[in-house]
Amino acid sequence: MNTKTVLTFSILIMFITSACDAQVKDKIFKSEKMVTLTNHKEINDKFSFELQKTDSEWQNTLSAEEYYILRQKGTERPFTSALEENYDGGLYTCAACGNELFTSDAKFNSGCGWPSFFEALDPKKIVTKTDTSHGMVRTEIMCAKCGGHLGHVFDDGPKDKTGLRYCVNGGSLKFNKK
Repeated sequence: MNTKTVLTFSILIMFITSACDAQVKDKIFKSEKMVTLTNHKEINDKFSFELQKTDSEWQNTLSAEEYYILRQKGTERPFTSALEENYDGGLYTCAACGNELFTSDAKFNSGCGWPSFFEALDPKKIVTKTDTSHGMVRTEIMCAKCGGHLGHVFDDGPKDKTGLRYCVNGGSLKFNKK
């Protein structure tokens, strides 16, 4: 093959794969199904949380990092949370409202850089929502009491447990040792 033929063939392959990729992404973004199925309530933008505060009240209540994560849906850098390596016995609560979310018995080392759990303390304590930010489709997890952003849940957790991995920002949690 000459250079012109190889170049033409390469451009054709790139065009076909990008068109297929766009069609797949279009189908995913139009889908209303959750990426990871859980037993938590899936909410929409009209859902009303039990604990309501103004933006100003949240800023006065939370640290700058907690506010960024819990109210602005931010993400801490991986491997920076003190809770990521914490394996003491106890209870993990929402840093914004104290809602009890996870037990240390459900925590495991996923290697992802954030505290990981294979199940919530109670399915009613967490709500989910499809998150299409950053060019991905994921299942966001939020505190069911105050709406604080906790992180995301994925279906790559321990298969001998629930198969789920709740990937949680350490800054969204407080730990109460037994």
